Amino acid sequence: MDGILLLDKPAGVSSNQALQQVKRLFQAAKAGHTGSLDPLATGLLPLCLGHTTKFSAFLLDADKRYRVTVTLGVTTDSADADGRVLETRPVVGVDASAVQAVLPRFTGSIEQLPPMYSAVKHRGERLYKLAREGKEVARTPRTVQIFALELLSLTPPTLGLAVHCSKGTYVRTLAEEIGAALGCGAHVSALRRTGVGPYVEGEVRFLTMADVEVAAEQGGFAALDALLLPLDSVLGHCPSVQLSADAAFYLRQGQPVLVPQAPTEGLVRLYAAGDAFLGVGVILDDGRVQPKRLI
Repeated sequence: MDGILLLDKPAGVSSNQALQQVKRLFQAAKAGHTGSLDPLATGLLPLCLGHTTKFSAFLLDADKRYRVTVTLGVTTDSADADGRVLETRPVVGVDASAVQAVLPRFTGSIEQLPPMYSAVKHRGERLYKLAREGKEVARTPRTVQIFALELLSLTPPTLGLAVHCSKGTYVRTLAEEIGAALGCGAHVSALRRTGVGPYVEGEVRFLTMADVEVAAEQGGFAALDALLLPLDSVLGHCPSVQLSADAAFYLRQGQPVLVPQAPTEGLVRLYAAGDAFLGVGVILDDGRVQPKRLI
């Protein structure tokens, strides 16, 4: 089976555990996720099955959306509720206007230092493994983009935010820094991913693990297949290009081809006669379509 499963990951389960369970239910030879969620987090975990794994990088690089619940006044070593409490401080003078005043500091292009409890590697070892050993090492700040940061609710010590950000953003670090700016510290107590690239909660259906299990038990592979989105949905934002039989032949050989009325730049979805999806191409400077990733 080839396609995308939009899994609504439950709390308390790692992304890899969720992936392996779905892979077993589909009896898939190939499967992969497109950016892990912490065990504490819930929400969208797109899983690529079959040939779709070749296109997982497009979702790894896509922007992300989250709803986050922040507990003010308490900092932890992991910046979330699973960590050890480091400090407790009173939450004084934190109202909606105070929060709105600091949020602009964390929008646009910002620098983030990857937390020690992260999957970033240091000399071949994951940082979270070193952190569990009580070690802390120097990390290099990363530039990330915060496209939107919205105050959803405030009932001290609980703060609710909506975040729309680029890949590589650590929401835990963002919450921690907002807490520091408010003068009381903070950590993430709940996190839900509500969007990855073209897939946004409310616009598409997220499937629970129970949905997948029921389909496997009651409908077999036909029912499971019906849960998958087509792999070209990963690139729904890219224009499509219809190829003639000759152009499709040469493009499959890795050769760029000239397509009348094709877009002038960027990525495109490639289709052969009969609307068969071939893969992804890129427009060259001379206007030809160059294959980038084919099925």
